[in-house]
Parts: sequence; structure tokens; C-alpha cells
Amino acid sequence: MSTTRPHEPYAASTSSEEMTSSSRSDQEKSSPSPADSQAALRTSPLSIREKGQAAHHATQPLKRPDGTTLELLDGIPPLAEVGALTSGSAFGKACLRVMGIGKKNAGHAGSAIATQPSVFDTPQKDHYVPKDWYEGYAAFDPLFRWTWKEETKVVRIIDWKIFLWVTIMFLALDIDRYNLTNATADNFLKDLNLTQADYNLGNTLFRVGFLVAELPSQLISKRLGPDVWLPTQMIIFSVISGSQFWLSGRSSFLATRFLISFFQGGFIPDVILYLSYYYTKSELAIRLSFFWVSNYLANLITAFLAVGILQMRGINGHAGWRYMFLLEGLITLVVGVASFFLLPSSASKTKAWFRPKGYFSDDQVKIVVNRALRDDPTKSSMHNRQALPVKTIFRCMGDYQMYPLYLIGILFGIGGYPVSQYFQLSMKGLGFTTLQANLLSIPNIVWSIINIVGITVLSEVVNSRALVCMAEDLWMLPNYIALLALPNPGSWTYFAIATVLLSFPYVHAIQVSWTSRNSGSVENRTVSASLYNISVQLSAIIGANLYQASDKPRYKHANSAIVAIICFNLIVLYPSTRWYYKSRNAKREAIWGSMSSEEKSKYLETTPDKGNKRLDFRFAY
Repeated sequence: MSTTRPHEPYAASTSSEEMTSSSRSDQEKSSPSPADSQAALRTSPLSIREKGQAAHHATQPLKRPDGTTLELLDGIPPLAEVGALTSGSAFGKACLRVMGIGKKNAGHAGSAIATQPSVFDTPQKDHYVPKDWYEGYAAFDPLFRWTWKEETKVVRIIDWKIFLWVTIMFLALDIDRYNLTNATADNFLKDLNLTQADYNLGNTLFRVGFLVAELPSQLISKRLGPDVWLPTQMIIFSVISGSQFWLSGRSSFLATRFLISFFQGGFIPDVILYLSYYYTKSELAIRLSFFWVSNYLANLITAFLAVGILQMRGINGHAGWRYMFLLEGLITLVVGVASFFLLPSSASKTKAWFRPKGYFSDDQVKIVVNRALRDDPTKSSMHNRQALPVKTIFRCMGDYQMYPLYLIGILFGIGGYPVSQYFQLSMKGLGFTTLQANLLSIPNIVWSIINIVGITVLSEVVNSRALVCMAEDLWMLPNYIALLALPNPGSWTYFAIATVLLSFPYVHAIQVSWTSRNSGSVENRTVSASLYNISVQLSAIIGANLYQASDKPRYKHANSAIVAIICFNLIVLYPSTRWYYKSRNAKREAIWGSMSSEEKSKYLETTPDKGNKRLDFRFAY
């Protein structure tokens, strides 16, 4: 990224500039002028006597966790004496301490400096400075330092005021997204004269809606801002979801299935990009695990709600599932309206007429902005209301270095869909009542919640993604073998196998964060998040159609195909992806490490390489 701002002086203020132009070409040389008035922050960089001792204050090379080497400048303010908490995750280390593993590092507390070394402390610093239209430009200050106590407080604010509400939004989305399975336990198919083929088609259209809308929705959000587009999406699909009260047959069922997913499409990539502005790379992975915990909580909540709401069958002559769709759609509508007031556009713009003090103080805004850019300078490569030009979209879609992750997205989770989709129907077919079928889904949901958090924490602690992500397929493999091998499992035997199978450690949160890390720029992150999610929707479409009526009741052909896919993932896909990214890093480090400081600066000034194609970028694996 070329510099548009000299090293001295460094601006420091809390107001940021709203960008007015709708798009900029890849080769744009000019940028809009900054805001006319910027109130300067009065907090000076921390001195050694104020906040502790300097740790990295010489030109000694410093090896970072991602494998890159930093040549730190002399004379800069002191930096952190210890690395970030468990590769950036305080929560991950806290979880391990709860389990009796690991000790709390005294260097991660109190007045010790938390500011991590970055490219802004090297001779190449000017090549990474944000442009003046970046929304956090006014708060950017590479000489600014903060303590662990201050950082912990800021992260806690982000968790409770930003992340918590985003998770509630996702929870509400998932309630409308997955309540169909509960409806099937209340004679939904029979009431509407639907066949199993109709049900499969409805689920397929639901996934197609997501697939079609993912990238367009992401592009709209990039232009309007997630704080505007996400609440708008929620209001639209909640109205459609509630309207399922009036379903009359096959046509209305298929239409609402498609429309709900179409307006939900892009929600997850939008949220991931939005959260990436507040969290570091490692912090994001742990938070996303809780993000998908809400997915399981939605299943748990809808199961409990269904137990009560479905008992309304017969009131005014209507089926219980009709009331369930209506009431749960109203819940999502309330959350969508509230989101217009609770979701700020950025860390530097949390103040509003209904929130005059905002979420952060001036110093806290600087901490949010500077820690995010120190972790990943490319987060300032675009304004958060800057549209992507068509040329840029196609360039990002052609980034072949992301293709291994897209292939993983298609294949890794296929085994989780068939049994899950037919769980309630299978329980009913085995002789359980509607109430029992819904209650029997609860054990695997609770077990899954524990597993998803545990596997994500493990990934960050061991700093590995490819090997840890194999755990999901390893978990499912013996269960599918059991379904194939057992001659005639009884009702409780099938329930036990299905429960264990569906309790698999869901690695989607790790892989979403992995995709975000390897994107290398905001523009590529915008497109890659959508393409990865599209690949996951393709996986869901495949999984939703594996179980066919002609293969009933054991589905041996489908289960055999699933075992083959799982074996391919474990033997070929994950190991080869890890080897590819590791070898790319080794080649780049060999070249980058052999270059002098002057040669590195020359490269950064003249290279046409962008994002993850640059020599100073390292892939996660």
C-alpha cells in the first residue's frame, strides 16, 4: 500500500471522514480531502517512566508468529515485552485456565505496555500508513502506546456492546432459518400435502437463495455500510418468515423458502468483515466460535419454543406450526428494528443523538484503531462505505490462492447435513411423538456447543488450522461406518448414533477466520468471505439432496458416498492445503529475508502486487 502521508507529524484525532464517492479504481492515485475540522487528541505517546520499560527498542530483528521478521527502528517509544495473549486470544487462555491448563502471565496485566511490534515500527513504515479517507485515519498514531489494562477494558467494551448484539442478530436470523425442522414434527408436510421430494426441493431452494445473494449482498453492504444493510435485511426476511403463517401449499412453501434465504444471504460475510475492524485475527476466530454457538442456541431455543407453541394446534382452527412461524418472525422483526440504533458504523463513529457519549472515549478509539492496524495494516486499504469496482471484484474472484479454502468449504461439512435435516422426521418414523422428537434433538445441540468452543480454542492455542479442522471429519467417520455396518439398528440405537454424529466439533468458525486471514486486503476479504460462504451453501445443497426416497430406509448409497468424501478430506484435501500455504510462506520468507532494508522499501514502493500476493504477506495454515 503506497503512502499518502509523511512520517512526521502523525495526526491524532477522533473524528473520521465519511467517503462520498461510490467507487475507486484499482489504479486510483488521488484521494478525497480529509475533514475540515479534526479535534486533536491530547494523549501523547507513553514514555518509559510512565508505563514501564521498553522491550524492543533496538534494530534487533524480531520474529513474528506468522513467520515474518521485523527490523525495528531505534528511538521509537517502548513496545510490549510479551506477545499477545495466546496468539491474540485472552478468552482462549482463560478457557484453558478453567480446565487447569496454563498459567496467567504477569506481563499481560496492569501497567505493562500492550502495544505489539508491527510494520509501523520499521524503516518501511511509510508504505503502510492509511490514506486520509480511511474512517479511522484521524485516530491513527503509530507512536501511541497503551497498557494491557487499557486494552483489556477496550476489548471488553467491544465484546459486550458490539459483538454481543451482533450475536443476538445472528441468533434471531437462525431462529427463522432453522424452525422448519421443528414444523415437520407437527404434521407440516401432511397439512400442506407436501412430499419428501417437495421438502428436499424447498431446502435446496433455500440454499440456492443464499448462494445467489451472498456476493451481491456483500457488495451492497460494502457501499451502504453493515450498520445500515444488516438491519434492513433482518426486517425484510422477518416479515417474509412471519408470513409463513398463511402458507397454502407447495407453491407458497417453495416461494417463501427461497425469499427468506435470499434476503438472509450475505449476512454472515457482512458480519465477519464488520467484526474484523474491531478484533485482531486471532481474537476473531474465538469470537466466531461463539457466533456459531448462537446457531446451536437457536436450535435449542426453537426446540423449546416448539414444545409450547406447537401445542396451539387447533386454536382458531390453525395448526401449531403456523403460530410458530408468526411469533418467531415477530421476534426477529423487533431485533432488526433495534439494530438500527445499536450497531455503530465504526469504532470512530459510535456517538449519536440517542447515544451522545458513544461506546468509547477518545483514547479508546485510538486503541481500537491502532491495535487493529498493527495486527493487519491492510484493514485501512478501503473505507467501510467504499464500493468495489467491477474490475476489483473479478480480480479478487480470480485469486487462486484462496481456492483451496473454497474447496474445503464445499466438502468439509457434507456429512453433517443429511442426518440433521431428517432428524425429527426420523424420530417420528421410529415411533416417537412430536414432543419426544423435538426434545431428543437437545442432547446433540448441547454437546455441539461445548465442542465448537473447545475446537476453536485449541486451534488458536496450537496456532494450527488445517490439522485441527480435520477433527470434524474424524468425528463423523466412525458414526457413518456404524450406520453402514450395523444390520438393523433399533430406535434407541439409531438415536445414539445420530446424537453422537451431530455433536461433531464444528470447525466452520476456524475456517471462516482462516479465510479472512489469508485474504490480505479489505477488498479481497469482502469477496472471499462471500465466495467461501457460497461454497458452504453448495455443500448444504449437496447434503440436502443425498438422502433420496429410493434409498430408504438405510440410505446405504448416500452414506457410502459420505464416507468416501470424508476420507478424501482427511487424506488429501486438508494435508495438501497445509503443505501449499506452508511452502508459499517458506519461499516468500527466503526472498524477503535476503533483502536489505533499502530493497524492501523499493519493493513496497514499486510492486504491482496486492494483498496476499505481496512478499511481506504470510498465509495462515
